[in-house]
Amino acid sequence: MPPGTLADEIRLRLGDLTPAERRVARVLLAAYPSSGFETVAAIAERAAVSAPTVLRFVSRLGHRGFPDFQAALRAELEERNASPLSLYEAAEENAADGSPAGLMARSSRLFAGAVAQTLAEIPAADLESAVDLLSDPRRRITLAGGRFTHLIAQYLGLHLMQLRDDVRFLPERDVERTAALARLTRRDVVVVFDHRRYESDKLAIAQLTKEAGGKVVVFTDAWLSPAGAHAHVVLPSRVAAPSPYDSLVPTLAVVETVVAGVITALGDDGLRHMRHSEATAGRIGLV
Repeated sequence: MPPGTLADEIRLRLGDLTPAERRVARVLLAAYPSSGFETVAAIAERAAVSAPTVLRFVSRLGHRGFPDFQAALRAELEERNASPLSLYEAAEENAADGSPAGLMARSSRLFAGAVAQTLAEIPAADLESAVDLLSDPRRRITLAGGRFTHLIAQYLGLHLMQLRDDVRFLPERDVERTAALARLTRRDVVVVFDHRRYESDKLAIAQLTKEAGGKVVVFTDAWLSPAGAHAHVVLPSRVAAPSPYDSLVPTLAVVETVVAGVITALGDDGLRHMRHSEATAGRIGLV
């Protein structure tokens, strides 16, 4: 499974840094990842530290020097921007046992590990924040997904619709979508699903929501969607899979966990809403 990003590593080490090194870290995190490709002198100037301080900082991260740090950042970006085609070619070069038994064993190992690591890495406070936002009856919930992740967005949205009011999907047609985004207010929560290769409209949706005073919840992968820069909560998932396509199994596990949290938070109100939904469905012959 992919390691955490360099940004993750920097955040984890903030408490161990000197005050000067911490300023370097904040400069890098403020405009990550582009800030990592500036010169040592430029980073030092922005952080108001000396060039040797910048070099000591990257050394603390385990790099032999600044070129080594930038090489690691380039490798991370290549992985972040990988397409199914490039992953397919890599998989062909590293083909493992393709027998049914071998494939099932590999899938079991990959999926189990990815789900376990995903759930272990999400801070409890972030899960709690997401549940609080999605279970707040004063909030209007809007969901938006991508090429494949729209399936997971619909899955979450349909569950929420059974449990509470004011849940909708962001319309696909341009005029309807524009109108919905233009009406965002402080009471809105927009849930964005965005995995690599990231989609520019998800970044714009998150930014518009934040500017309107609303909250953004982003479900993404380990490399983190750019939309996360405007999010109140980011819930990343590992994507290890037996195929060239990134797996959505861990993301689905996070969604299922969030739904369980919303059910608990809504309590009797959620149960009453579900009973009413079921009764209405029965009257129109859907159950």
